[in-house]
Amino acid sequence: MKKTHNLGQINLFAGLSESQLEKLESIAVPRKVIRGEQLFSMGQDASGFYSVEDGRVKIYRESLSGKEQIIHIFGCGEIFGEVPVFQGTSYPASAVALEDSTLLYFSRDRFERIIKEDSSLAMSMLALLSGRLRQMVNKVAALSLEEVPGRLASYLLLLKTTQNSNVLELDLQKGQIAAYLGTIQETLSRIFKKMSEQGLIKVDKNTVEIIDEASLELIASGEEQL
Repeated sequence: MKKTHNLGQINLFAGLSESQLEKLESIAVPRKVIRGEQLFSMGQDASGFYSVEDGRVKIYRESLSGKEQIIHIFGCGEIFGEVPVFQGTSYPASAVALEDSTLLYFSRDRFERIIKEDSSLAMSMLALLSGRLRQMVNKVAALSLEEVPGRLASYLLLLKTTQNSNVLELDLQKGQIAAYLGTIQETLSRIFKKMSEQGLIKVDKNTVEIIDEASLELIASGEEQL
């Protein structure tokens, strides 16, 4: 089978054998979406999951009052929407493209078929999902223990990884970033200002340039205070 997508670079599939990757390749459907396009909404039947080949996708929830809570932003090589698919439930949150993106779509029906045909693939996926869950639990625990400067430093370093650049585009409004980090906009602005004054970053409207990555990593890890 001729490969058109490097599924081995997708975090959830890393470690699978060539034959297993070929089976997944056979059911992957490319999908191009434009910025602002809705992929699915909270409560919608989880008919499939996605991986990001290029671009970024925001996962969020809205309260009854219409306030948006950003849960996560997924970039290249990451998968989203897989848990409700495996559980056979509905999506617990909504997804929208933050920019023009290229995705791969894996339907629940086709995925279940190849899992039933290959029990070793099912066991491999179970092991990978368990490992991913452990990592997510550790990240959530670490984030909850961090002070706001540490959370912001971690967020900026995450953006650097997903955008592969020291000059970061802030596609989210600062109020949304503050909500994502569990703080308020005024506190976030003060921390941005302090980081700028200490020469860690340079803020210019909707962009942030990382100047001192090493210090940000120390703040993110809690080894250094802002």
